[in-house]
Amino acid sequence: MNTRTPLEGPSQTVVLSISFNDDCSCFAVGLNTGFCNNASLRMTRDFNAGIGLVQMMGKANFVGLVGGGRQPKFASNKASLLTIIPFITRTLLLTLVVQLVLWDDSRNKVALEISALTPVRGVQLSKERVVVVLQNSVRVYRFAKPPSLLTAYETANNPWGLCCLSPRRLAFPGRTTGHVQLVELSSGNVSIIPAHSSAIRALALSSDGELLATASEMVYPPVHPLKPLSSPRLTTTKGTLIRVWATSNCARLAELRRGIDPATIFSLAFNPSATMLACTSDKSTLHIFDVPNPNRPSRPTQQPTALAGVPGIPSAANGAPETAISTTNGSNRGKWGFLAKLPMMPRVFKDVYSFASAPFASDDGASSEGSSTSSRMLGGLPMSESTTLGTSRPPKGIIGWLTDDVLLVVGAGADPRWEKFVVVEGPDGRRGLLRQGWKRYLGTP
Repeated sequence: MNTRTPLEGPSQTVVLSISFNDDCSCFAVGLNTGFCNNASLRMTRDFNAGIGLVQMMGKANFVGLVGGGRQPKFASNKASLLTIIPFITRTLLLTLVVQLVLWDDSRNKVALEISALTPVRGVQLSKERVVVVLQNSVRVYRFAKPPSLLTAYETANNPWGLCCLSPRRLAFPGRTTGHVQLVELSSGNVSIIPAHSSAIRALALSSDGELLATASEMVYPPVHPLKPLSSPRLTTTKGTLIRVWATSNCARLAELRRGIDPATIFSLAFNPSATMLACTSDKSTLHIFDVPNPNRPSRPTQQPTALAGVPGIPSAANGAPETAISTTNGSNRGKWGFLAKLPMMPRVFKDVYSFASAPFASDDGASSEGSSTSSRMLGGLPMSESTTLGTSRPPKGIIGWLTDDVLLVVGAGADPRWEKFVVVEGPDGRRGLLRQGWKRYLGTP
C-alpha cells in the first residue's frame, strides 16, 4: 500500500525533466502526468502518473523513462523503454529491471521485466546500447530483447545522473571525486581524467566524441562558529572554471572562466562543429566560448565589450528580440587589458573568458506543486532517496545547439519555456549573442 499518495492531485502540469535527442532536433520533457516531445508538439503520452526522466533515442520510436513526481508511473529504480509506433494503436513498454519488461499497451499485458537496486539517476540510449546511470555506478546493456549487461562501472556519488554517450565514447564521473572515466566503446579501454578537485557538476561530449568539457561543484570552506562569514567571492572560485579535454589522449586543451563570482553550472554543450562551447549557470546567464579543436582551424579569440551600438546587431525594443550584453573584439585573454600583463597579478586577470553572454529565464514564476513545499521539491519530486534526481529545483538552462550559430535554452518547472539565441557577427567582425525569441511550450500545440 502506498501511504505517501497525496490526498489531492497536483493542480497543474509540471515539467520534471528535459532532454534533447542526439542532434538536438527534438527535446522531450517528463511531466507529473506523463511525457511529451515539444517545441511544436510531435507526440504526447498521458499516464496519469509522473515521469521523472525521459530520454529520446535520436528520432527513433524508443524513449527511456524513469518514474518521478508524487505519483510516479514506475518505481524510481526502473529505467523504462517506451516504444511508440506511429499510426498504429499498439504501444510497447520495455522496463529495465531484474528482467526486461515488454509491455503491450493494446493488450494491457506485461511480457518481460528487469530491475536495479538503487534509484535511476539517468538514461542514455543508442541503437546498440542502453546506459543506466545509478547513484554510484553506470551499467551498460546491449540493446536487445532481452537486454544483456555488457559491463558495469563504479562511480563516485552521482546524484545528477551525469553521463555522456557518443557513437565512440562514453563519459561519466570516476570512482574518485572530481575524476572522469572515459570509455572507448569499441575496445572497452578506460581512461581516467583528473578533471577537478571537487565533485563533477556538468559534463559534455562533442558530437564526434573528440572533445570533453567538465565543470565542478561549488565547494565552500567550513565556517568557524566564532569567525564572521566572509564573502563567497573571497572564499571560493569553484564552479567558475570549465575545462576542455581531448578524448584521444586526455590532454587538457583549454581552461575557461565563466566569471569571477562562484556559480553552479547548469549545462554545457558544444556546437555541432565543436568550435564553440555554451554554458549556463545559476547566475541566469548564457556564456559562449571559443574552444580549440585539433581537427578544425579556429578563428582568433576575441574580447568581450559592450554590445550597444555594434553595427549590424539590432537593438532591443518592445516586442522585438533582445540582444545580449556582450560582444567581441580582440583577444578574450585581454579582458582586463594591461592589468593582465602586470607581474604577480592573480590568475583571474589572465584567464580566458567568454566572447559573448546573455541572460536567460531561470525563475519558475510559481512553485511546482504548492509554495509550502517548493523548497523541498523538484517540480513535484520530493527530496528523498526515492526521487529521480538528488536536487532541490527543476532543471533550468538545458542547452541544445540547432546549428553552429543557433541554440536553444530550455527550462522545466511550473512555468516551462524555451528561448532561442543566435551568435551574430557585425560588419567589423565583432560577435554578439542575440536572444531571438522565447515560448512557453506546455498547453495546446
